[in-house]
Amino acid sequence: MAKNKKKLVVLSGAGVSAESGLKTFRDGDGLWENHSVYDVATPEAWLKDPELVLSFYKARWEQMQTVKPNAAHFALADLEENFEVQIITQNIDDLHERAGSSKVLHLHGEINLCCSERNPYQALPLPEGRYINSEDYHEDGGKLRPFVVWFGESVSMLEPAIEMVQQADILIIVGTSLQVYPAASLVHYLPPKAKTYVIDPNPILSSSEKLVIIQEKAVAGMEILKKSLQNEI
Repeated sequence: MAKNKKKLVVLSGAGVSAESGLKTFRDGDGLWENHSVYDVATPEAWLKDPELVLSFYKARWEQMQTVKPNAAHFALADLEENFEVQIITQNIDDLHERAGSSKVLHLHGEINLCCSERNPYQALPLPEGRYINSEDYHEDGGKLRPFVVWFGESVSMLEPAIEMVQQADILIIVGTSLQVYPAASLVHYLPPKAKTYVIDPNPILSSSEKLVIIQEKAVAGMEILKKSLQNEI
C-alpha cells in the first residue's frame, strides 16, 4: 500500500515573484511605480479615478506577460512528487501555475481575471487578448474592474486558506514577511505538531525544533529546503 503523502502548505509572497523581475507590492519608499497604494489599490481610488487604477493594473498585467517562473516556483511545483502540496499565495500573478503547481489559492485575487464593480467577489474572464478598459461593463451594469482585493475589502478566500493551514503537516513561508493582515494571521491556525520552514533573507524569528529559518532569498532558499525536506518524506 502506498504511503500517504504529508500535507505541505506554502504561504508565498512577493519575494518569490521578485526574482522573476516583478516589482514587489511595496518597495522601501512605500510607492508602487511612483503611486501610493492608496491611489491605485482601494475602493476609494476606484471611485475617484478609475482610469488611473485601470492603467496601473494594465501595466502590471502587461509586465506579467514578459516574465517567466523562476527556480523557486519550479521547486515548489516539484514538491508535489513527494507531498500533497497546497500553495496559498498573496501574489496576483500566475507564475505558480505556469511553473506547474496544481493547487494554488490566491488570497488577494488574480490579475488575469476581472469582476463587476457591483460584485467584486465573482471572478470573470478578461476580454480575449486584452486587458479591461473604462468602456467595459458587465451585464449587471457595473464597470469591469480588476479582480484584486484592495485595501479595505474583505479577503473572501481567508476561510478556505485557514482550513488548509489547519490540516498541514509542514508549513513553508517564502517570499513574505507576513506583515499584512489578515494573511499574517494564518500561521496561528497551524497544528502544534506541524513543522515550519521560513525562507527570508532578513528573518525576524529564530530557529527552534519546530521552526527552521533559511536566511536566503526565495530561489537560493528553496534549493536548500528541497534537500532538507528529504527527511520529511
